[in-house]
Amino acid sequence: MDFNLQTPTLLFSAISLLMLAYTNRFVVIANLIRDLYDRHQKNPTLITEQQLVNLRKRMSIIRNMQVFGAFSFFFSVLSLLLLFASAILLAKWSFGISLILLLISLALLIAELQISVNALNIQLKDFKEK
Repeated sequence: MDFNLQTPTLLFSAISLLMLAYTNRFVVIANLIRDLYDRHQKNPTLITEQQLVNLRKRMSIIRNMQVFGAFSFFFSVLSLLLLFASAILLAKWSFGISLILLLISLALLIAELQISVNALNIQLKDFKEK
């Protein structure tokens, strides 16, 4: 495989867009937690309690998604610097680490999506189909 300056830069736009999506998820969930917490303080129910527990898990996973995404970006940039320093083998290893970290971040995204669906099922638990 030909490893040059273009190889690590392929991840830049992908990781940037992914981080933006993660941040948007974080902001939406943070607002939802605030609303649900206020509602639960005024009128505690089992459903709002379960939703808050679920949202806490999701926030933790999203934080980890962001951390692994940021480290992926870090190692991708590091591989560029190593290429400039003509440390080709280290640059390849750094880029490989970057790809692994990105895979972990994406795996966490899948886990968070599963929990998100579970949250909707909790919300719809008392809804009956006609």
